[in-house]
Amino acid sequence: MKILIIGTTAYQMKMRVHALALADKGHICKLPAFDFFSGTEIQMCTHNKELILWADEVHVLWDGRSTGTIFDLGMCFALNKKIKTIYLEKKSFVNLLKQMVGKE
Repeated sequence: MKILIIGTTAYQMKMRVHALALADKGHICKLPAFDFFSGTEIQMCTHNKELILWADEVHVLWDGRSTGTIFDLGMCFALNKKIKTIYLEKKSFVNLLKQMVGKE
């Protein structure tokens, strides 16, 4: 299976470990966050779109803040790609506010 791994670059180690585990199972993985892309913003988004189109499945590791990941997830949704959540940061301002007003 061809798997694209997207997410917050702060999770670089988690993303690479996940890619290695998938490769050990025979999957082909790509991580666009580490392509060191030097083009314009439009070229980068086009590059990521091409990778999303290439992939059979998209795996995400995200902190809830990365706008690039939000954009890529929107493309995944629009292109009807299967998305698998690998890791989501549980600490967020939304959770803080819920705790402050006593709602969880």
